[in-house]
Amino acid sequence: MCNTQVVLAYGAESDRVLGIPGEDLSGVYAAREFVWWYNGHPNCRYLNPDLKSSDTAVILGQGNVALDVARILLRPTTELATTDIASHAFAALEDSFIRKVYLVGRRGPAQAVCTARELREIIGIKDLHVHIKEADLLTTPEDEDEMRNNRIRKRVYELLSKAATTRASHPSSDPRELHFVFFRKPDKFLESNERSGHVSGVRLEKTKLVGDRPGERMAAGTGQFEDLGCGIVLKSIGYKSIPVDGLPFDHRKGVVPNVRGRVLSDTSGDPMLLEKGLYVCGWLKRGPTGIIATNLYCAEETVASISEDLKQGVLASSSSSGREGLLQLLDSRNVRVIPFDGWEKIDSEERRLGSLRNKPREKLATWKELQKVATE
Repeated sequence: MCNTQVVLAYGAESDRVLGIPGEDLSGVYAAREFVWWYNGHPNCRYLNPDLKSSDTAVILGQGNVALDVARILLRPTTELATTDIASHAFAALEDSFIRKVYLVGRRGPAQAVCTARELREIIGIKDLHVHIKEADLLTTPEDEDEMRNNRIRKRVYELLSKAATTRASHPSSDPRELHFVFFRKPDKFLESNERSGHVSGVRLEKTKLVGDRPGERMAAGTGQFEDLGCGIVLKSIGYKSIPVDGLPFDHRKGVVPNVRGRVLSDTSGDPMLLEKGLYVCGWLKRGPTGIIATNLYCAEETVASISEDLKQGVLASSSSSGREGLLQLLDSRNVRVIPFDGWEKIDSEERRLGSLRNKPREKLATWKELQKVATE
């Protein structure tokens, strides 16, 4: 009988790659890195994204993360000042030259994968000019079928259509533009002639949807290309989980193989090959998809599996050595642990510092700062 239960919940902390020329140029970032930078993650504290070599940014992808990144780039810093954005990011955004953001998607507005809530937030930015080509909003019978069967996509399409016909009521002293670019996929990143090794644009290939089944049509290249100049590119093309030595991992799907959260010893799906006492939840369990509500349901399913195993006697209901054994193992590997009361100290200090600046919190954005507060 297993007397310790371990839940793997470390998510997806790496990124998918496009595998196209120029992806390693300076100025090309993963959206994850950028999000970690403005949210104060210590691993990206010193990212220093290039926000001053051009007034244009290109974001590859049109999901919620892509929209959130665009919102941060385009939202007036007077509005960001009272949020919990990291101070180093706020200072850089105050000096940013970015005034135009292009959101590039392989498919059309009827296939957009963002949620209506995220879309409303960004198109609702004051004095923002939203640009969408009228031709891209034309729908086919297949598009109509997709939207009939997907209420969220239908609502997103309606919001995009409305935004395309709405113009800012009066000229702004600091005009900002959001361009939705549909039916395009990146072919290569272009290198600057003036700054060796730095990106200066993206070559896009026009696409068309192929396939007969609504919801499953893929974007195929047409052989027609166009260049889009910019000073920074953010790739919002998906997250990727990483394996841990000694633990099962499905490299093709990028998840830990499991049945309802119970970890399997290989990718065959055979429930007889369960790793007893080992569970998984979140993106590591099902892949990087869904919203907070999806993660709640996912976690509930894993908890239900643990509860069932306890009731059936597969697991012991308690263990005197589990926690101590884990702490001893971590200590033997020189892994520094921040206990929950340490996190509470961090939370309290961030809130205190934030109150001094009329913010919800002021984030501690380096490991040194976090460890110092946690151990005081």
